[in-house]
Amino acid sequence: MSLDFLITSLIVVISPGAGVLFTLAAGLSRGAKASVIAAFACTLGIIPHMAAAITGLAALLHTSAVAFQTLKILGVAYLIYMAWQTLKETGALRVDADVAPRSVRRTIVEALMVNVLNPKLSIFFFAFLPQFVTPGEPQALARMLEMSGVFMAMTFTVFAVYGVFAAAVRAHVLARPRVMAWMRRTFAAAFVGLGVKLALAER
Repeated sequence: MSLDFLITSLIVVISPGAGVLFTLAAGLSRGAKASVIAAFACTLGIIPHMAAAITGLAALLHTSAVAFQTLKILGVAYLIYMAWQTLKETGALRVDADVAPRSVRRTIVEALMVNVLNPKLSIFFFAFLPQFVTPGEPQALARMLEMSGVFMAMTFTVFAVYGVFAAAVRAHVLARPRVMAWMRRTFAAAFVGLGVKLALAER
C-alpha cells in the first residue's frame, strides 16, 4: 500500500462532507453509540460507489447525462429534506433520551442514503482508485479491492472519531437551548449548502 494512497485517502476522508456532517449530528443529538452507528452506515453507503468504480459502471454516470442528472436530483432532494427535518427537530439533530430500536434503523437508513444518493462519489472513485494501480498489473482487481477496504476502514475510523468527539460535548450543548438552536440552524444550512454544491456539480 503506497504512502501516497494513504495520505490522499486521509485528506479525502477528513474533509467535511455530508457523511461527516450526519455523524457529527448523530453524536451531538443522541450520543456516542448513535454516532458510531452513523459512521458505520455512512461507510456502508460508499460500497455501491466503489463497486461501480471497480466494475466500470461509474463510466455510465460519466457518459450518460440522464443517469447522472437523475441521481443528482435525488441526492439534492434528499439533502434538502435532511435540512428541513433538522429545522423541524425530527431529523439528524432530533434529541432523544434513549436510542430505541426504531431510531437505530432510521439512523442507518438516513446515513446510507446520504452517501448512496451522491453520484459524485462513483465518479470520484472511478478516477481515484486507478491512479494507484500500475498499468497492466495482473492483479489489478485484487489491488483495487484492497485499496477500497483500506479506504472504508479509514472512513469508519475517522467518522467515528468525529462522532464520539461530538458526543463528548453533547451534555454541554444540550444544556444550552440557544446553542442547540444555533447548531440546528447551522447544520440545516450546511445540508442546504451541500445540496447546492451537488446541484452545481458537473460530470
